[in-house]
Amino acid sequence: MNERSVRLVVVDDHRLMAEALGTALQQRGHRVLAVGAPSGALGELVAERRPEVCLLGVAGGRAAEDGLEPLRLLRRERPEIAVVVLGPAGEPARVAAAFAAGAAGYVRGDERIEVVDRAVSRVRAGEAAVAAEVLQQAFQQLLWPVAEPDDEARALLALLTRREVQVLTRIAEGEDTAAIAAGMGIASSTARTHVQRVLMKLNARTRLEAAAVAARTGLLDRIALR
Repeated sequence: MNERSVRLVVVDDHRLMAEALGTALQQRGHRVLAVGAPSGALGELVAERRPEVCLLGVAGGRAAEDGLEPLRLLRRERPEIAVVVLGPAGEPARVAAAFAAGAAGYVRGDERIEVVDRAVSRVRAGEAAVAAEVLQQAFQQLLWPVAEPDDEARALLALLTRREVQVLTRIAEGEDTAAIAAGMGIASSTARTHVQRVLMKLNARTRLEAAAVAARTGLLDRIALR
């Protein structure tokens, strides 16, 4: 391991996201001690390990305080561990709630891995880590609040057809095109077309990015409640 290697635990309500993030950080030289889901498993995962930093994924579409109780418990029991919250941007109440609960950093959930990597290194060094863009969007909403907050999950769901919702759910579960086609009883070419349309409508370049957008905006939670 190199000098900047950090001992990490990664937790997210969606296991696919936790595993993908853990793999990406390991490839960048960090020592990923454990990955897990849901976010409530954070305390259990660090109980017998000695991470320096924990990454905690918090989905959007819920109250600002939701998903932060594991962070509060960890800060009381293991205050030496720095926690970076991965969550939706542009929500000042959520950003503030994360820092009030003891977060050392807050990074947009669909941010580039380079930004997450920098946040990990900064909080390990004892610094606060929050992207300028996150702060800017938060202050904009505080200074110029809208009368009715935009529900991004609802807006995205309105763009998707019933078939595309099914495809997105399978993408989030890690299925490739062949598995999607087999599971839905459709041709591979049809499945590929549905996947491309889902990526386009979510403004995502890859399946992983589409799954990240769906998870962070709360779209997957909204689909599950339908």
